[in-house]
Amino acid sequence: MARFYRHMIGENVQVFWAALQRGEFITDAAEAAGTYRKQGSRWVIANGGVRPRRGRNLQGRYLSFAEREEAALGRAGGETMRSIAARLGRSPSTVSRQLGRNAELAGSGSAP
Repeated sequence: MARFYRHMIGENVQVFWAALQRGEFITDAAEAAGTYRKQGSRWVIANGGVRPRRGRNLQGRYLSFAEREEAALGRAGGETMRSIAARLGRSPSTVSRQLGRNAELAGSGSAP
């Protein structure tokens, strides 16, 4: 099972993965990232040989609490998913998924 460490997100790790994608050896990629070969091997093993998604300027799969709150208020006000997504600068599918998930959680409360 691969472990995810917070220190793997840094810019030096992204330099390492970019070098690997260019076809460099692990030793050379690790040197470019300012570390040693063994650490580079650990990064590869920990991620199953696949470059991690985080750290490549992605906003993330989930909305923050403030974004969820803003989306819920917009939806309650009759705003469309697409307009909410455009206002938040997020994908309409992300907004839709999060609002659906929050509706499920709100409906799963214990009823008498």
